[in-house]
Amino acid sequence: MVRDMNELTLDILERDTKVVLPEKLVFGKVYTDHVFEMDYDPEFGGWHNATIKPFSKVELHPAAIVLHYGQSIFEGLKAYKQVDGRIALFRPEKNIERLNRSAKRMCIPEVDPQFVLNSLLELIKLEQDWIPTKPGHSLYIRPVMFATEPLLGVRASETYKLIIMLSPVGPYYPEGFLPVPILVTDKYVRAVRKGMGEAKTAGNYAAGMLAQKEAKKEGFSQVLWLDGVEQKFVEEVGAMNIFISFKDEVVTPALNGSILPGITRMSVIQLLKDWKYNINERLISIQEVVSGYESKTLQEIFGTGTAAVISSISKLKYNEKLLMFDESKPGELGTKLYEELTGIQYGKVEDKHGWLTYID
Repeated sequence: MVRDMNELTLDILERDTKVVLPEKLVFGKVYTDHVFEMDYDPEFGGWHNATIKPFSKVELHPAAIVLHYGQSIFEGLKAYKQVDGRIALFRPEKNIERLNRSAKRMCIPEVDPQFVLNSLLELIKLEQDWIPTKPGHSLYIRPVMFATEPLLGVRASETYKLIIMLSPVGPYYPEGFLPVPILVTDKYVRAVRKGMGEAKTAGNYAAGMLAQKEAKKEGFSQVLWLDGVEQKFVEEVGAMNIFISFKDEVVTPALNGSILPGITRMSVIQLLKDWKYNINERLISIQEVVSGYESKTLQEIFGTGTAAVISSISKLKYNEKLLMFDESKPGELGTKLYEELTGIQYGKVEDKHGWLTYID
């Protein structure tokens, strides 16, 4: 049940401490003083008890369903301090839409999108002093919803909690906007069509950790997954969607139920259409990628995601094949997209599509 936002009230605490940001921000290590929190219980009419409160630990019963059966979803988006001093969020309504789609897939009650967005804006307004102003820095926003009912029986929980926490962050890759090495794996499967791959749920990320750990040992930053049935078609990287640029076409894997529909992905597709590129969402086999490299029709590969925005790929390894690109600088198209997107986010480039939501 999603209660109408007019039936919900938001309790907000006033800030009483001065914010001092660390000199060096490691991604996801520092948190602001307050969080937004809301509970779900059918006995109280659904979602209720919405509040902005001091950051604190969560108390859970050891039998909480989330700990045993993985009923947990999350989102990731950012707030930016723009060049004129205004605070902007990039397409937050799309993240909340995706949160509700993930909730539906995981049998978690959906939330009122407008109420959650308004609550998020109030939280950021309270915590605005935490937004760093250094180039490439931002305030990362992490909503998380999880099952809280204590029960060892296997079924969907009756009670849930939504928390939105904030974390001031520097660039996702500390070395800066440089190409990253990627390992293609056919040793493991992360997700299959009609499974949970298109939901931003905890289990999808747990499924990729062993492959990620092994890739790191070989000197690669992330893993590129192939489809879970034939292990033939390119799908996505652990933390980002993938784009392959050929001489006459830019391709990204079509959303098929096992790929996360990224907000940055849809924004890049729109920009490429604006620029009159031949952009296609379709099946693309790893062999087509290798053949394109060998025939020199493949120009560059890059990933897209909220954390890093755009990540050019320096090299791609698939079994004994090693596809080498420029390791010293990102690709031309990846750079152009990065500059356009970050330009919009930081207020240096006109927001022609109305993607930004501002804090009043």
